[in-house]
Amino acid sequence: MKRSATHKIGEALELYTMVAPAYMVFLVFIFVPVAWAFYLSFFDYSILSLTSPKFTGIKNYIRVFADPVFRIALWNTFRYSLGTVAPRIVLGLGFALLLDQKHLIGKNVFRACYFLPVVTSMVAASIVWSLVFNASPDGLANQFLAVFGASPKGWLANSRLAMPSVCVVGVWKDLGYVMTIYIAGLQGVPLELYEAGAVDGVTTWQRIRYITIPLLRPTTFFILVTEILGSFQVFTETYVMTEGGPGYSTTTLINLLYSKGFKEFDMGYASGLAVALFLGLMALSWALRRMFRADEIVY
Repeated sequence: MKRSATHKIGEALELYTMVAPAYMVFLVFIFVPVAWAFYLSFFDYSILSLTSPKFTGIKNYIRVFADPVFRIALWNTFRYSLGTVAPRIVLGLGFALLLDQKHLIGKNVFRACYFLPVVTSMVAASIVWSLVFNASPDGLANQFLAVFGASPKGWLANSRLAMPSVCVVGVWKDLGYVMTIYIAGLQGVPLELYEAGAVDGVTTWQRIRYITIPLLRPTTFFILVTEILGSFQVFTETYVMTEGGPGYSTTTLINLLYSKGFKEFDMGYASGLAVALFLGLMALSWALRRMFRADEIVY
């Protein structure tokens, strides 16, 4: 008995030793910064100051919710989320259904082409799209308008057009990811259901409406949650293409956090904003889980 217990302890120590490096990386680069940000959110602190942080209680949280720029950034983040998540899901599902056809020639090539933007650098893509949306008549978007006789638009310089232009880039960038997840989900739909539907004489639309979409509910839930969480962390495209402008028309929560933390060096406010965003996203994830009743989803 004693040797057996010693052997089990040895096996456990061996397993913990193997996973320890991964846990150390998680601890140092994820857990410690999160805990430190939560700690700083209760202090008035500048990384350029030589003085120690000054405890201010919940003052930073009061400042966050009283800040009119925060409300603008929150609204812009909602606009970006609405303008990107729904189109990605609808278009991603459409392309997945199209490219999942058995007899489609070259479907693997099409899948690779649609997935290419996902592995493209967002900074490089944003620079290229900035040229596409250039306000001059030579900009590609304005040249397209000129074909229909429309005058050039200041896509990124107009406060009404800037956010929709950024949304176009966001949809283009992640469409291949959503499509790939849906294609994987389609492989799990039982073929017997399609065969039973064919016997009953259902149309293609009825098959998609009453068989495919309901059985893709777990996949849709996963995509919806990850895409919403990702859209609330949008930063690169808004920073590279518009720097949050014109005015505050494309300033998102992460743009505001970056500006407060690394331009104004107000780490207490930035930490309070980060914690508020973290708690908000956690509450949103819980609400979506309840809405979709994810615990009850069974294939």
